[in-house]
Amino acid sequence: QVQLVESGGGLVQPGGSLRLSCAASGSIFSRNVMGWYRQAPGKQREWVAHITNGGGTNYADSVKGRFTISRDNAKNTVYLQMNSLKPEDTAVYYCHVNHVYWGQGTQVTVSS
Repeated sequence: QVQLVESGGGLVQPGGSLRLSCAASGSIFSRNVMGWYRQAPGKQREWVAHITNGGGTNYADSVKGRFTISRDNAKNTVYLQMNSLKPEDTAVYYCHVNHVYWGQGTQVTVSS
């Protein structure tokens, strides 16, 4: 059984930074993609970024240049460093492994 536990969300002012973490426990395929989605109130869940086990990354245009995804394969953990945050980044952020396993979500609120 795979479990994903997210942490690092919170309230931050516009222009601020947050770092999200997502630790996976259980049996994880050695070749996998880990990533993040987000869902704002009243909106559909949208893709944010992903990273392969080899370190290849890809980002949504809305976060490119501001967010950085990384991973520690030894710890089965993926991170999302979020800089220059905007109010429109406010959402619940969800991590996943291979789009099969999902975390419970962590709230990010950007507001003054």
